[in-house]
Amino acid sequence: MTRRRVTTRPALLAAGATALALSLPAAPAVADGSALKVAVGLTSGAAAGLSSDAAAGTSYVALGDSFSSGTGTRASTGDCYRSPYGYPALLAARHGLHLDYQACSGATTADVHANQLAALTTETDYVTMTIGGNDLDFAGVITQCALPGWLSNCDGRINSSLTLLRTTMPSRYDTLFAQVGTRAPNADVVIGSYPRLFNGRDCHLATFFSSSEMSRLNAATDELAGTIAQRSQAAGFRYVDPRPAFVGHAVCDSTEWVNGLSSPIVESFHPNRAGNVGYADVFWPGTGAAVTTSAATSVDSTSAGTGSDDHHEQAVRAQADAVLAMELTSRSHLASARAEGVNTGELVRLVGQLRSGNLTVVEQALADLARMDRVHEARTDG
Repeated sequence: MTRRRVTTRPALLAAGATALALSLPAAPAVADGSALKVAVGLTSGAAAGLSSDAAAGTSYVALGDSFSSGTGTRASTGDCYRSPYGYPALLAARHGLHLDYQACSGATTADVHANQLAALTTETDYVTMTIGGNDLDFAGVITQCALPGWLSNCDGRINSSLTLLRTTMPSRYDTLFAQVGTRAPNADVVIGSYPRLFNGRDCHLATFFSSSEMSRLNAATDELAGTIAQRSQAAGFRYVDPRPAFVGHAVCDSTEWVNGLSSPIVESFHPNRAGNVGYADVFWPGTGAAVTTSAATSVDSTSAGTGSDDHHEQAVRAQADAVLAMELTSRSHLASARAEGVNTGELVRLVGQLRSGNLTVVEQALADLARMDRVHEARTDG
């Protein structure tokens, strides 16, 4: 399929990239149940070979799931999230595009068909999308793998998702991409995959990812990326890969672009504001250099043990609440722990300490539960 090269292509803007400045809306726009529409103009002149009028008239439709709606940036504007700090809003602001923000947290390929594709027309110039993670039960797999090893069926959930990826997802992508191409035949369509989330170390006391589980989750991300690349290129679309850019910025790295377990929970395991700047640069190279420091990093606190004493206590209590919500001492869970050789008496004692009014006791109980999980992992792996 031959596609018109529109004036929004990165190559046409590269020479004048420094002439543009980020200008985000003063306050988040409110989604009205259809689409969050943001029109952002150029500020200090046009890129080489591109008039400001032409750029401002460029129609950009952002399709996709939570990774495209900016989930993780702590700036939700409604049920679909659609953050002004999500990469689509950054791209629109940076390059003076007229954004129709259709991406929606939780969306599957079927949801894009049903609720988002109507925004595409023959006048659409530029389309971006991440999609597929929710078809593969991203949230369910992460939740399962975060449980202590004696309760988790992490491998089983990953295997189920991989089976779906290998047998069903190629046709789902082909059908969706064909519809995108039909509805927006003149658009530059760019499809992105997902970053690896883990660096091999779980630094959070309320999650129990083993090293082997994190490795398998990253490997599944790699396989999904391969499928997305093949199917998007087969459709005649451009494919972009965020994984190289996110190296050194995974959960628990010194500079995280991906949130670990967070409060509220919806922010967990998604790119934060800095990660969305990184995503924007992947979709349109050179975008990130123009994003202001405050837009990239403000309100990005996600980890326990940072900030004020009050924040630290709130973070520890939130982690304790997350572990308590796992109901580790229910009758069925204790039976599972006993069958796996876990000292259930010690387990009950530690869970009880998570309700202590003494913050030091709570922190030590969280650390001891993490140690119990590591001992179980070493025993089962051995």
